[in-house]
Amino acid sequence: MLFQHIYDEDLAQASYLIGCQATGEAIVVDPRRDVETFVALAARHGLRITHVTETHVHADFQSGARELAQRTGARLHLSAEGAPSEDGGLDWSYAFAHEPLHHGDVVTVGNVRVQAVHTPGHTPEHLAFLVTDGATTEEPGFFLTGDFVFVGDVGRPDLLDEAAGGVDTRFEGAKRLFASLRDRFLALPDHVQVWPGHGAGSACGKALGSVPSTTVGYERLVAWWVPYVTNGDEAGFVDVLLEGQPDAPLYFGRMKWTNKEGPALLGQRPPLPELDVAQLHERLTVGDLVLVDTRVIETGRLDHVPGAYVVPEGKKFATYGSYTIVPEKDPRGLVLLAADATQAASMRDRLAWTGIDRVVGYVTSLAGLTAGPVPMVPPTGLADVPDAFVLDVRTASEYAAGAIAGALQRHVGRVAYRHDDLPHDRPIVVYCQTGARATVAAGALRALGFADARELDGSYDAWVAAGRPTAAPTSPVPA
Repeated sequence: MLFQHIYDEDLAQASYLIGCQATGEAIVVDPRRDVETFVALAARHGLRITHVTETHVHADFQSGARELAQRTGARLHLSAEGAPSEDGGLDWSYAFAHEPLHHGDVVTVGNVRVQAVHTPGHTPEHLAFLVTDGATTEEPGFFLTGDFVFVGDVGRPDLLDEAAGGVDTRFEGAKRLFASLRDRFLALPDHVQVWPGHGAGSACGKALGSVPSTTVGYERLVAWWVPYVTNGDEAGFVDVLLEGQPDAPLYFGRMKWTNKEGPALLGQRPPLPELDVAQLHERLTVGDLVLVDTRVIETGRLDHVPGAYVVPEGKKFATYGSYTIVPEKDPRGLVLLAADATQAASMRDRLAWTGIDRVVGYVTSLAGLTAGPVPMVPPTGLADVPDAFVLDVRTASEYAAGAIAGALQRHVGRVAYRHDDLPHDRPIVVYCQTGARATVAAGALRALGFADARELDGSYDAWVAAGRPTAAPTSPVPA
């Protein structure tokens, strides 16, 4: 059996390729949308992808399962466990063609057996997959847990409320997660390896470990939730689980619904055209295109492009892109600043991971588009900005630990979605902890028509270092 873990550090998301070398067949679990990655990997190992599946209707990235099945002709297996329960709730059944998977169903990939295990809690339809290498044993050795169990943590049950329009579904979700842990996870032998769908940095849990895998036995020994489950303390488990969950970026809601209804099929896209910068200037003026400035933050601050989205190329390119570009609200075509066609294609792929598909070209120069330094406010100069509106784009937990008095807290992943209550007739001064998220958020505001969006130089760390007054909110509510 071949077992390949494919991990993206940007979205902290894991996919899996599992193959049988004897028959040359393979299954891919939880693929991203850049499906050529999986096709090439399978070919490198002499395998053909015959099956595709995923653990659940994802919220944090645009699923590539439908795309990969279309690309390879593989059979697409998806959860059939998402129908509403008797007490109501939303229907999380997939709305496009697939082969349904119920609890206990087995997908056979040569000598490999992949068994679906219904593990509701994070979402109602969630499946985990027990993998058995039938060439060597009849006992399962691997458990692909998706967003059910992470290293040191479990999936949050509140995303349907936070981002997908649910109302108080978190409480029932937490109870179902408790039962899934008791009846499904802890019933497995200690030797079974656990391979989750996310690692540290994902917003799908609050304390994910950075180690890529664990075992049932190790989690039984050290996980915070085990004493609650083994002692039957459901109420205590629910309270601890729901407390302090991170702010959910609002693009999660779009991902949930498009992944349920069926992500658009991209096919094999043509190369991106390189645009003439003078022509781009005209199109920016007309307003049917918008630039995505991908320079490093320090360079962009020295000579910014008015009205451009600021999405620095780097480890968090897809994440920052998903925070700031809202395709359902901004119909303009996107033009990327790129070094060359290869980099432009890579950035287009990474934006597609979160359903941002409207990239129409790239430029390699900003000549004639820039307008000088980004307006910065020194920590000692905030009081000198007349009628300043202060916007804190950190997480709720960071805000609770100390903030600038009077600041509105709104996570950077929510600013581009919820800005109707922000003033157009006052300077908005944006800060985060050290400055990167503030730059991204301020760029989004300028791209959305807020002409006077400034950044607090050095953000909150610089504010504290300068001895400026702070406040400690007692019960922050994410906006």
